[in-house]
Amino acid sequence: MKPFYTAEDKKQAWEKMDMLGIRDLAKQCFRDLSGGQRQRVLLARALCATKKLLLLDEPVTGLDPIVTAEFYQLISRINKESGIAVVMVSHDIESAVEYASHILHLQETVLYFGKADGYEKSRAGKTFLGGETHV
Repeated sequence: MKPFYTAEDKKQAWEKMDMLGIRDLAKQCFRDLSGGQRQRVLLARALCATKKLLLLDEPVTGLDPIVTAEFYQLISRINKESGIAVVMVSHDIESAVEYASHILHLQETVLYFGKADGYEKSRAGKTFLGGETHV
């Protein structure tokens, strides 16, 4: 085990911080950051550890609606620009339908698996999103 970060490790960290717009947080203590800033720092850390797959468990819990929308847009951009697959557990199904390419809806069993644009037309989607009138 290496006791210190290599120059390449540090370069990668700066690149991820730039990608997420958090370079200005480099010298701040994690506990002093806002919820949205913390999520971005944790995301940068995860991105330094992966090249293919990002697993997120309820990443927007506790964030205000504006920061939540920004975070989803950021995840979408990372997926499209870097090609990193994103698997996310979320109870925010409306945002999942908006930003995801595929939906797996579980409730003791698989209720739906397929493309996000088909979810709203599915029985599970209609039930969960409030029926036919949901836009």
